[in-house]
Formats: sequence, C-alpha cells, structure tokens
Amino acid sequence: MTLMSPAATGHAPAAAPAGGSRSVVLRALLRNKLAVLALAVLAVLLIAALFAPLVAPYDPNAQNLLLRLRPPAWQDGGSGAHLLGTDQLGRDMLSRVIYGARVSLLVGAGAALLAGVIGTVVGLASGYFGGWADRVLMRLADVQLAFPSLLLALAIVGFLGSGLWYVILVLGFTGWVSYARVVRSEVMSLRTRDFITEARAIGVTDVTIMRRHLLPNVMAPLATIGTLHVAAAIVAEASLSYLGLGVPKETVTWGAMLSDGQLYLGTSWWVAVFPGIALMLTSLAINITGDALRDVADPKAYRR
Repeated sequence: MTLMSPAATGHAPAAAPAGGSRSVVLRALLRNKLAVLALAVLAVLLIAALFAPLVAPYDPNAQNLLLRLRPPAWQDGGSGAHLLGTDQLGRDMLSRVIYGARVSLLVGAGAALLAGVIGTVVGLASGYFGGWADRVLMRLADVQLAFPSLLLALAIVGFLGSGLWYVILVLGFTGWVSYARVVRSEVMSLRTRDFITEARAIGVTDVTIMRRHLLPNVMAPLATIGTLHVAAAIVAEASLSYLGLGVPKETVTWGAMLSDGQLYLGTSWWVAVFPGIALMLTSLAINITGDALRDVADPKAYRR
C-alpha cells in the first residue's frame, strides 16, 4: 500500500493493515475441520453455561441422600432422571457439570482479559519507547518468569484467601508476561516503519500512535495468545479448586468436583470422571482453536 505524504493529506497516516480482512481469516479458519469441530464444542459449552438455569435439569446444590451415588442412566441401577448419575450427596452430576462450566469460562476469560490488558500496555510501552523503559519493564518480566505461575498463584491465593474474583485477579496478574513479550517484539519491528515515522513528523502524540497505529497491528497475535491463555487459566483454576484454594466450596467448579470425586473413583467413577472429561474437552477445544488462529495469523497461511 502506498502512503500519501502527510503534507498532502494534512492528516496522520492510517495504520498499516493488521493482517488481512476478516473474510479471509474466517475462510481460512473454516477450512480447518478440526478447528470447526472445536468451535462447535465451545459454542455448545458457552450456550449451556449462559443458559444453565434453563438447561440444567436440577439445582446443582440440591441434595437427596436417598439417591446418593446413583450410576449414569445407561448402567444398571441408573435412571433417566439423572443421565450422568448423582454424587455422594445425591446431587445431579449433569447439572453440576453444566454449572461448573460457568465458573470455568468466567475465570478463563476474565484472567485472559486482565493479563492481556496488562501485557499489552507493558509491551507497547517497552517496544515503543525502548531505552531505560524497555530495560526496566523486561527485567520485571524476567522476575515474573523466575517463579512458576501456579506456585505463585498458590502463594498469592493462600495469602489473600479464596474467592472467585481473587482467583481471576491472581491468574491475570501472573499471566501477563507472554502478552508483553509478543507485543514488544511486534512493536519494535513496526516503530521504524514509514507510517509511524510520518505520524511522528506531523506531531501525532505517542499515545495516539500506540492506540491508532500500533495496537491494531498486534491484535492478531494477541487473539492467539489470549485463546491459549483461557485454556491455561481454566486448568489453573481447576488445580486451585482441587487443592481447596480456589473459589468457595458452595460454588460449583470442575476442580472441586474432581477433588470430591477422587475418594469414590474405585466404586463410583462417574463422580470424578465426568468433570474431568468436561475439563479436558474444554481445554482441548480452546487449544485447537488457538492453534488454528495462530496458523491463520501467519501470513504464510494465506498462501497455502
């Protein structure tokens, strides 16, 4: 694309294209049959989570000790009234798996969004200004990477206490480094381009350059990292809940269900297996989607 002279236009030059039109990206994504299947799984999961009160057959916390540890409907002793069986307190497993999806998706999306905002701001500032700002911010990133994210999350949650929003904050604050490094790399390659030089020459402020000319060009890699981070945050939340450091016990989560169900694996396998399958399928579908987005974001993908 040929950029007109700022003197001729009287306006700041437009940002460079950010990686292809949406229609091209969508067509490339739909050519990947595995990605389409993963998106279908995520769509079903999202609908079930959003409309859980309408979809779930029972209150997930409703107890009936007379029906405790009933097997799934297709096994001897099972019932069509409880398709996935019941747990040790007689609670419906299908309803609990559906409601558990709400927490998992909220934690995953919330943590990825928070980490993305922090990492994008740090990466833009570090890559654009360079110098001492870059050295300080990247040293902070190095310090963050020196501590395993899950161990750091365990320490912070143990100090602050359990709670849904605490978990989101902790997983967000411990996951920003990957965003910052990718954004910094992209910005450093863009800041010497003609459209940035021309914007500076006509007096466009640094904040405006970063917002209007650099940020659109880093959205593709950010979307890929964000998708993969959602899956990582969901697994991390399940790990924290499994250890009793996640959201409160009265809130249904897949991790807490796994923790409770481990005691019954030998006799009532469904109590732990079904939330485990839900966690595995969700994480796998999100990772497949993230890989597909990464392939689409690669310019070589458009030529294949």
